[in-house]
Amino acid sequence: MASPAQLWARRREAGALWWRGLGAVGLSRERFHAWPAWQQRLGKVAVAGVIAFVIAILVNVLERFFGNTGGSTEIVTFDSSAYIAFAVLALILVPDWGKLPVLPMKVVIPAALVAAALGGIAMALATDSTLNGVLTAVGLAIALLVPPWRSKSEDTPLKEKEMAIGDRVVPLAILGLVLTVPFWVGHMFTIPIFGAFPTVETAVPMLVFMMMAVGLNIVVGYAGLLDLGYVAFYAMGAYTAAWFASLQFPQQTFHLGAIGIDPKLPGIHISIWPLLLLAGLLTAGIGVVIGLPTLRLRGDYLAIVTLGFGEIMPQIARNGNDLGGFNLTGGPQGITPIDTPGFGNTLSRWTGGFLPSNYLTHPQGANVFFWTGVVLLLFTIFCSVRLRDSRLGRAWIAIREDEIAASAMGVPLMRTKTWAYACGAFFGGIAGAYYASFKSSTFPQDFYFNISVFILCMVILGGMGNVWGVLLGAAFLAYLNFEGLANTGAWLNSHFGTHLDVPQYAGGIYGVIIVVVMLVRPQGLLPSARRKRELQLGTHDEYLYDVETHDEALYEEPAY
Repeated sequence: MASPAQLWARRREAGALWWRGLGAVGLSRERFHAWPAWQQRLGKVAVAGVIAFVIAILVNVLERFFGNTGGSTEIVTFDSSAYIAFAVLALILVPDWGKLPVLPMKVVIPAALVAAALGGIAMALATDSTLNGVLTAVGLAIALLVPPWRSKSEDTPLKEKEMAIGDRVVPLAILGLVLTVPFWVGHMFTIPIFGAFPTVETAVPMLVFMMMAVGLNIVVGYAGLLDLGYVAFYAMGAYTAAWFASLQFPQQTFHLGAIGIDPKLPGIHISIWPLLLLAGLLTAGIGVVIGLPTLRLRGDYLAIVTLGFGEIMPQIARNGNDLGGFNLTGGPQGITPIDTPGFGNTLSRWTGGFLPSNYLTHPQGANVFFWTGVVLLLFTIFCSVRLRDSRLGRAWIAIREDEIAASAMGVPLMRTKTWAYACGAFFGGIAGAYYASFKSSTFPQDFYFNISVFILCMVILGGMGNVWGVLLGAAFLAYLNFEGLANTGAWLNSHFGTHLDVPQYAGGIYGVIIVVVMLVRPQGLLPSARRKRELQLGTHDEYLYDVETHDEALYEEPAY
């Protein structure tokens, strides 16, 4: 099996062919790297746009000459939404926003208030809702003025502090695009082969899997602990919501903040919001239980033990309907229905309808599920990034790099590894509980081993250790799983007269994607800087003469 350094060398060989082709038209590697950073990004975005345009033309050619459309397909088509989307992405990615001036708060505050007011007016006019406009204005003001601020000392007055406004442009632009997905996704272009953009209903489970991928990244990407049983945390969170928000235990009658049900209905019915926290805490406890027996194991042995735990949970879920005469999990029939989320009529009136009283009966139920999922994902990202930059996060990375050296430097291995399992499990539990409330059900077949592998593939594809890469990998694979493969099969069958059930081959397709990425870009789509350097320059357990830099070997054996 090729080592990471050898995979990187093969990737460099493919890159050399690319640069030789560009050199033929006068653009050498040296000339490209001499350009300013924004020009390099512009070149990459332009190449990506050209490749996307060529792919679209090739697809149209296939449809016209080899499909069953009778030659009616146009070779070159024009969809304004595609070009607008490309221009928006280029505007976000290309400019060097970090070079915008650092402004004092006495200038930033009035400018932010004016921008927030204009944004609120635009939203109110676009949605014909004054409430949406007010909420948009308040949200923009908070996002533009929230710390961090720069100051020479802690005693500096607020108006004399400074803010690097360039650091906020890209995050706020991406956040704005995500929050407004329900308003523009229905007007987007059709992706060649894959079909229409994912609907809001599909985006909700995509967000759930992104949360789980970020949680698994804490265990695998930060601490370097290979976990093949992450589905157990997902299952624990889902069943926590099911136990305390359903008719599963009819011999008990307890209600606390339940929405949309008869107060006399038997069973335990607790609002989903405290259940999310409870699911996270209970799942973190399961993470500690799983972590303690495995603390002395490494590598393949650790993976096998976590695989065992991951297999135990589905069996308990499947056979838990008769544990000494007690029905815990509902068995193969699962637990359904689960109470819907909501904030109740009182809070909904106090907030002017901003907080929905009942998600199930809300006229925009899919949208509010989506926005709630975005909030939970943002919370997961925030905690993950803060943990990574904390003392605990640095201890995780030290263990990942060299466990023996970390122990010699005073890192408590048992406690640090246990925290990694607990933190990763916490977010998996929240994701499972929210997804169960979204589906209003939970079944044992939702928690098979392939789910653990699927989430691990998201982390590997995106780039272990990098939150943003993991999000990209999770979004792509989750889209393929919920819509992309089915749309691809429908496109093939409708245009070429085939009868393929593409989702049936999902496992093989995901495997091919991972193999190709590992050969072409072994560090993942968006790797962490540390991981990328490891693959470029090798690690401590490689011979120096096997390690290569960008251009030449660090050491070559002399010829005898």
